[in-house]
Amino acid sequence: MPQGPSSTREIPEIGLIPQHIAIIMDGNGRWARNRFMPRVAGHQQGVETVRGIIKACIEREIPYLTVFAFSSENWRRPAEEVSYLMQLFTGALEQEITKLHENQIRFKVIGDLTKFEPKIIEFIRNGEQLTAENKRLTFTIAANYGGRWDIMQAMRKMMAQSAELPLNFEEENLAQHLSLNYAPEPDLFIRTGGECRISNFLLWQLAYTELYFTDTLWPDFNEHELELAIQSYQRRERRFGRTSEQTRMALSAKG
Repeated sequence: MPQGPSSTREIPEIGLIPQHIAIIMDGNGRWARNRFMPRVAGHQQGVETVRGIIKACIEREIPYLTVFAFSSENWRRPAEEVSYLMQLFTGALEQEITKLHENQIRFKVIGDLTKFEPKIIEFIRNGEQLTAENKRLTFTIAANYGGRWDIMQAMRKMMAQSAELPLNFEEENLAQHLSLNYAPEPDLFIRTGGECRISNFLLWQLAYTELYFTDTLWPDFNEHELELAIQSYQRRERRFGRTSEQTRMALSAKG
């Protein structure tokens, strides 16, 4: 599926099953602390949870899954924890890319990769190249990513295409340069861990996304929790600026 329409310019096709789910995986450290374990144990368990959610999305024929693994602000964390997260990321890339490919999953990473070690960048590029033609699920990891950074880098790319930035440029002129330009806008955003904010994640893309917040910590987020989120999504009335009456009439016309 190519990039979908802009939800602010036209009304996208919607269905009972979200086509794109975006997740902030929050609560690894608290999960570990509640068990008197080091924070890194929570991150390890969090990787296991990712595997389970990928499987659950495939079973539900959800074609796009994007997870926020490491924000551009996470460098502020203790150096020891950041170092471990980089090791965990490298290890996961080494172990999982082949499995993703065997399961026909396309692997993508979005974010500013310049801060990562060359070895990590090489793993990412090789994984993206290996899985580029896979169609079963597009699994995207946002790493050293920030929504404001994304908009700024897209603006720079757009300006680089022309010696003079046109004064009347359109939304699509910028959108084509955003990091997630290969995917439709998320239908459902999930944040685990009890916080109710989007934390600089996909600021452009979440314009009309349905937001779901849960107190469940990420390592405890399983298929049942995902199903609860999807059920919540199915109860939403996605109006995209229309009235309820207009929305119901449009649905009746399709039915």
